[in-house]
Amino acid sequence: MKIAKDTAVTITFKVADVNGSAIEQTREPVAYLHGGYGNLLPKIEEALEGQEAGFQTTLTLTPEDGFGVRDPALETTMPKAEFPPGVKVGGQIERPGPDGAPRVYTVAKIKGPVVLLDGNHPLAGYTLRFAVKVVSVRAASAEEVAHGHVHGDHGHHH
Repeated sequence: MKIAKDTAVTITFKVADVNGSAIEQTREPVAYLHGGYGNLLPKIEEALEGQEAGFQTTLTLTPEDGFGVRDPALETTMPKAEFPPGVKVGGQIERPGPDGAPRVYTVAKIKGPVVLLDGNHPLAGYTLRFAVKVVSVRAASAEEVAHGHVHGDHGHHH
């Protein structure tokens, strides 16, 4: 079966920086619902469109096609006195973003009485290489399409 809208696709992948240094790789295959559901970066979905199980590719994605360009407006501070106890550098906290909507911030640094927070994706601003292998492709169920994600093995569990 070919990858098309509303197919459940199981993949493995490796992510590296442009120098080939590994950043992340799947331990187990992961499944996603193909067709613009926001489950996979659009450029990767585009490269997989029309392919079948066994297909492999390596893509180089610019920040614009990956996790975005770093946005300085998402770097902020808060007084350490208002900071929840137990959260350390590298930890995460939810706060209102510049638009007022809740956003997850990573604690970048604790400097004296101030905590520096970064709301950018950790891979924002990086050009990345994605090595992707298609493990399987099947028609998605009506329930999966309605929910916008794959259920069961390697997918979402309710």
